[in-house]
Amino acid sequence: MIDKTKWGLAATTAICLSLGLAGAAAAQTLSEQYALDVRSGAIQIGGDTNAVTELILKKNFPIPFSYIQLLFATPNAFGEGPACVVCHSSNDPNKSYRGLNLSTCQGMIAGATEAPARAIFTAGEDPKNASIGRRLRGNRMPLGIAFNVPTDSPPIIAIRDWINAGAPNDEHFTNEILPLFNTDNVFGPDTPKCGTCHFSDQEPPSFHELNLTSYEGIMLGADSVAKGVANATKVIIPGDAAASKVFQHLTEDRMPPGIDPSEDRDHPNTQILFQWIKQGAQCE
Repeated sequence: MIDKTKWGLAATTAICLSLGLAGAAAAQTLSEQYALDVRSGAIQIGGDTNAVTELILKKNFPIPFSYIQLLFATPNAFGEGPACVVCHSSNDPNKSYRGLNLSTCQGMIAGATEAPARAIFTAGEDPKNASIGRRLRGNRMPLGIAFNVPTDSPPIIAIRDWINAGAPNDEHFTNEILPLFNTDNVFGPDTPKCGTCHFSDQEPPSFHELNLTSYEGIMLGADSVAKGVANATKVIIPGDAAASKVFQHLTEDRMPPGIDPSEDRDHPNTQILFQWIKQGAQCE
């Protein structure tokens, strides 16, 4: 295995010597700036992910579409699994799931064409919470549930309808909805209740400081301690189940289908794709 620390030092030395930077007052090119940053300690390389962050993302390096196109056509690009274009290569819903074409730039921007048609990202905006961001980063809940478990089961439909009705704190919620979050095997066979992992606004022991054992906890949302109560991540948007993170996590599978939930959700290629989108999703 290559010792990246030694390799980085040797490469830096070679660059410095080849560019004649010893004693240079200021960098003139990107390579010169890189060498100076490494020598000064401004860049700390500690693995592939960190290298992408330091050398590409922090410098807002222009991402060419040719690389994005390659990612969608390459197996294991975002984690173990088939290439995205195997399932999404046409705007024809009879030939491609959701009529989503990830083989062309225009297809990516158009998004899913099958009703309900929707864009998977907005060019120039952070896609973290957009459809493509959720599908590459967000695991379906309960954690580890198989992708082929139906997403339109009566419990999931009940939660959808409750949210769309305004998510009221009433007798129906107390007797019919709250127990769904706190009963084993509700959302799939051999799955724990949501309250197993989400039972407090403190982490540890509760993941994401999310409490799904009470109405107050559900409506408060996640990360209320880390972000502050006023900035807590809302998991229920009254009147809009599709925009509610609870419903999204119950119905959206992480891509590629069947990917292990332990796979890095901030894979370097995912970060590069996001950077391309934030840069305006240029088709060149």
